[in-house]
Amino acid sequence: MMWYWGGGVHWWGWLLGTVGMVAFWGIIIWAIWYFATAVTRRPEQTRGPGETKAILDERLARGEIGAEEYRRLRDLIRGGDGTDILSGGGSGTATHGAPSSEHAVGTGERR
Repeated sequence: MMWYWGGGVHWWGWLLGTVGMVAFWGIIIWAIWYFATAVTRRPEQTRGPGETKAILDERLARGEIGAEEYRRLRDLIRGGDGTDILSGGGSGTATHGAPSSEHAVGTGERR
């Protein structure tokens, strides 16, 4: 009986084929995962009133704004009548939240 000994693929051919197959299936699995998460991903939500107050508190603690600026911005967030403009209450004019031209942004100092 004759055994087949010649013309076969060497060890590096098997290794190359294995690495190629793992890479191929890895790309397929990654593509499925990527598109599945992209479809179910939610858009970034806006900040709620609690988060904006926390940011304002942090700015006061770091010394970026003074006490007067803090009170003014806090009242602006709450709205003039005590309702929260970020949750739909208050006057809701377009100028709420816009930086004043008198103050340098982030420093609390007058220009």
